[in-house]
Amino acid sequence: RKPTSGYCAKEGCGKLATLQCPKCLKLGLPSTYFCDKTCFKDAWNAHKAVHKEAALRLAFKPPPFNYTGKLRPHYVTPMRKVPAHIQKPDYADTGKPVSENTPARDKIVIHTKEQIKRIRHICKIGREVLDIAGQMVKPGVTTEEIDAKVHESCIERGAYPSPLNYHFFPKSCCTSPNEVICHGIPDARPLEDGDIVNIDISVYKNGFHGDLNETFLVGNVDDESKRLVKTTYDSLMLAIKACKPGMFVRDFGKIISKHCNKRRLSVVRSYCGHGIGEMFHCAPNVPHYSKNKAIGICKPGMVFTIEPMINIRSFRDKTWPDGWTSVTADGLRSAQFEHTLLVTETGCEVLTARTKNSVPFHWEKEEQEAKS
Repeated sequence: RKPTSGYCAKEGCGKLATLQCPKCLKLGLPSTYFCDKTCFKDAWNAHKAVHKEAALRLAFKPPPFNYTGKLRPHYVTPMRKVPAHIQKPDYADTGKPVSENTPARDKIVIHTKEQIKRIRHICKIGREVLDIAGQMVKPGVTTEEIDAKVHESCIERGAYPSPLNYHFFPKSCCTSPNEVICHGIPDARPLEDGDIVNIDISVYKNGFHGDLNETFLVGNVDDESKRLVKTTYDSLMLAIKACKPGMFVRDFGKIISKHCNKRRLSVVRSYCGHGIGEMFHCAPNVPHYSKNKAIGICKPGMVFTIEPMINIRSFRDKTWPDGWTSVTADGLRSAQFEHTLLVTETGCEVLTARTKNSVPFHWEKEEQEAKS
């Protein structure tokens, strides 16, 4: 029987090797190979960092909490670094968005042509990054791995991942599986067959932010979850279809609620869409439920997000001890979709629109299969 083998892990070597790191074997990590003891010794200082992280992951235990569903927190890796050449928002170093703590936050901005050009560009980057992340979704992949790819993809495009250190958020995107409504922190939990997971991407470049998200199916998903996902997406698109100058911001919630309530689903009330541009979050607030009291009328040049969060049963939510992860109060599933919109003279432009590279929706796949 031939021994297992691989390429030597020492940087710059790459020879075929059979010597395995004993510590990796003990911790149950993927095999790491070295061609001889010299390479193993030379690479040890860098390689042992893998063992430290693995030990922390194995030792991690979820904090005591009255969890509403089956999900539990898992180990979260340290915050990633951003190269010095990447332009950063005002909170990147301190965790405090100073600009959002001024009266300017409450003023609805009508953007200039030059500002719109920059926002359109960053939204295009956001779409590219989300499509890359979405292609990774499958059983066995961790949301930590997805976050690593999102971070890398942002940097490659000269953009800063907006969630990173925003009010001290530790990761470069939000990943929200199953009963998580929003703001899930990417961690070491592998996605499982039958899960659904929302990936929320926000990016910053040339002084402006862009924001979008989608909910993805993981493997074979039950019909109720599929219905939840499609209803959530359809409610967003109905609201977008109605967007035009003169529309009251509060009326988006009426459209979304009517569509979801007919299907016996509930609309989350604790979180809303928002203005976006030079600030990550600003006016107007865009609630997704009916009979809200949001202020504002749509005007050409306004840029904001609509991002309904829809639950299978109760609209109520709870927050995990990490201070971020919002989950359904009854432990049942939640789905979300989001676009950044620009109000035009005749309607609106979806700045984060899907492309041919976007992951097909399950209903699109089913329709294609039925035709063929």
